[in-house]
Amino acid sequence: MGALARNRTRIDECLTSNCTQPSPFSPNSRISKRPRLFSSFSSSSPPTQTPTRPVSNSAVARVSRYPAAQPLRRVLAPCPGKFSSSLSRVVYAPEEHYSGDDEAMGNVLDRNLLSRYNNAKKEALATILSRNKEKEKEVIRLDEEEDEQQNRVSDDSSIEEVVDLGEDDEPDVQELERKTAVVKQQPSASSVASDFTTLTMNGSSLRVEESAEKMRELLSLDPEDLPRYKKMIEELERQRAPKLKQLGFEIQVTESKRALFESLRPKKKPVEEAPLEPFIPLKEEEKAVVDRAFSPANRRKILVTHENSNIQITGELLQCLRPCAWLNDEVINVYLELLKEREKRDPKKFLKCHFFNTFFYKKLIGGRSGYDYKAVRRWTTQRKLGYSLIDCDKIFVPIHKEIHWCLAVINKADQKFQYLDSLRGRDTKVMQLLAKYYVDEVKDKSGKDIDVSSWKFECIEDLPEQENGFDCGVFMIKYADFYSRGLDLCFHQKHMPYFRLRTAKEVLQLRAD
Repeated sequence: MGALARNRTRIDECLTSNCTQPSPFSPNSRISKRPRLFSSFSSSSPPTQTPTRPVSNSAVARVSRYPAAQPLRRVLAPCPGKFSSSLSRVVYAPEEHYSGDDEAMGNVLDRNLLSRYNNAKKEALATILSRNKEKEKEVIRLDEEEDEQQNRVSDDSSIEEVVDLGEDDEPDVQELERKTAVVKQQPSASSVASDFTTLTMNGSSLRVEESAEKMRELLSLDPEDLPRYKKMIEELERQRAPKLKQLGFEIQVTESKRALFESLRPKKKPVEEAPLEPFIPLKEEEKAVVDRAFSPANRRKILVTHENSNIQITGELLQCLRPCAWLNDEVINVYLELLKEREKRDPKKFLKCHFFNTFFYKKLIGGRSGYDYKAVRRWTTQRKLGYSLIDCDKIFVPIHKEIHWCLAVINKADQKFQYLDSLRGRDTKVMQLLAKYYVDEVKDKSGKDIDVSSWKFECIEDLPEQENGFDCGVFMIKYADFYSRGLDLCFHQKHMPYFRLRTAKEVLQLRAD
């Protein structure tokens, strides 16, 4: 019995450690005043009151004071088939794992969801098919209505008469009502726009689009506003008529002024065939001489010396006749001296002329008053020139304006004071000073008083013009060359490279051809 008692005590302790319910066979067991609740693993068995053993200081007794935690409820969720592509396949948990209805659990997929999903899908497909059929019927109906509308618009000419606002007569009341009724029978602008959009989306022809545009334009006018539109147009016409009349008068006056200026403008001389002599091409030997003179080795070398003017031309001074260079005073003065010598060699072929050098005009205008005849009085004595200045047909005066060369001519044969500028500039002051100089020169050399008030001051406009910024000097000496020959100025910008080479050749030979 003693052994049995010990074994029973161990059995009770083991049962107490595994569960909170003590064994009823223990001799020390008694009913607790505070019964403890415990949850069984089965949801169907309600909790019962069980006697507890007395409190002990052992670890097992301390653990037994607290109620056991309730186990987590198993959630049985719908499980789609892992190896099946169909969404309708659902795996449910066995019935022994839960109790009660499906709705009470709240964690199982509704069995009617699949059927409802299939029904909604079928209804959506049926709706889409029915709408497509309705759209096709509507397109066919709109196409027929559009054809009828076009036929009605083409047959009825009253619509065109409604938008005609240019009639001056008042429209008939009955006729206006009839036209209004015709317009009201037409579809509205919104319907036309919707039809136009529908037909365009369905790939209709361009003919339908054009008709829709015409209908939109016709419907933009309201027949009730036609009298008001007509009054507005008449008012605008009344306001515009005086302005048009004034503009017409101004145009007429301007045309008359232009015709007057054209009549006063000197007529251009007919272009004559250019003579061959001023354009004789250089020979190969002459080109070679010019090339050697332009070489850098001859820059410091004196190439030629003009004895009458005592001017020395070095290779550096001759460089001004190369392309894109400005002419200097020494080369210009030597060339003008050569032109005078050419006249002396053959006086019957060339006009009797005098060529002032580039310093004459600067001396003439160097006084305090801007004119000083005494400074140039001795430049034209009979002893120095060998002829009388007042006997010359033309007197050429080079004019230098800072960086630009021009030419002034005292033309005794035609009784003119002329001014030639390759950039078509005008300077009457130069001609006035030369007129005063010529009067003083005649008075000083012959003692006669001449009147040049009847002479003409002419800024020549019909002359060759330069097209760059460095050929003005070549233009100036060629003006003098052609005028001294008695020729018109029949050269152009394209001849400038040739004239540069020819001038260099003539300077090196000290002979102008």
